[in-house]
Amino acid sequence: MSTSDLGPFLKARRGHVQPDDVGLPGHTARRVPGLRREEVAMLAGVSVDYYARLEQGRERNPSPSVLNAIASALCLDPDQREHLFRLADLAPTALAPPSEAPSQSLQDLLEAWPHTPAVIIDRQLDVLVHNALAGALYSDFQRIDNLARMTFLDPVATRFYAHWDRAAESCVANLRLAQGHAGAADAVRRLVVELSGASAAFRHLWARHDVRGKTHDAKALHHSDVGDLALDYHAFDIKGFPGRQLIVYQAAPGSPSADKLQLLASLHATSA
Repeated sequence: MSTSDLGPFLKARRGHVQPDDVGLPGHTARRVPGLRREEVAMLAGVSVDYYARLEQGRERNPSPSVLNAIASALCLDPDQREHLFRLADLAPTALAPPSEAPSQSLQDLLEAWPHTPAVIIDRQLDVLVHNALAGALYSDFQRIDNLARMTFLDPVATRFYAHWDRAAESCVANLRLAQGHAGAADAVRRLVVELSGASAAFRHLWARHDVRGKTHDAKALHHSDVGDLALDYHAFDIKGFPGRQLIVYQAAPGSPSADKLQLLASLHATSA
């Protein structure tokens, strides 16, 4: 096999994927069956020009992360994905094993921190588990399910995050980073389709191709029950659970924000 076969393979597979298969509207008139080039490019997170060069045989050195993203966009099965890598003269990267739910011991650990909001997230920013104080901290939101979805789709987000633009940029940069991981690519693609269809701000930020992971930062928040909060957060990778991070929030000891966190915990414990 040679890279000259890569373009025809991509074009053929594109013709087999229907818009409904990837969450796109399928009612628009189409000259040819399947997805358009620009739709595959959007789903894979690459430029239309770059994807066109791949199909036309003018770009013959795609990276493994790009191939993983395209494989997800074209709904390739494991055999088709391996074939795609071989056509590009690359060894297929290992697919991540199915994700596991956080262990009970991890959940118990979070609940043992009654004065510290803590959550566990995955690469695509799904909130897998949170302790009681984190639940109270995010209680203004309709659902505590995915940090990107909460930031872009819940109206409360622009009030909750004092610097919403920074929070939005961080979410999108995290999703860009997650897109390159085979185990998260499908979930990221579905989330990108959902957020792109509902938020012009998301579409604008996604087109910037910023890439950044979570480490630590300061957060200025506003909660309807206790007012303004100044918190720091730290992100820790969880050994033994690839792609999972523990996010811990902290207020400076003795600060007004520390007092407000305790008031928030008390209010929500009473209501519960």
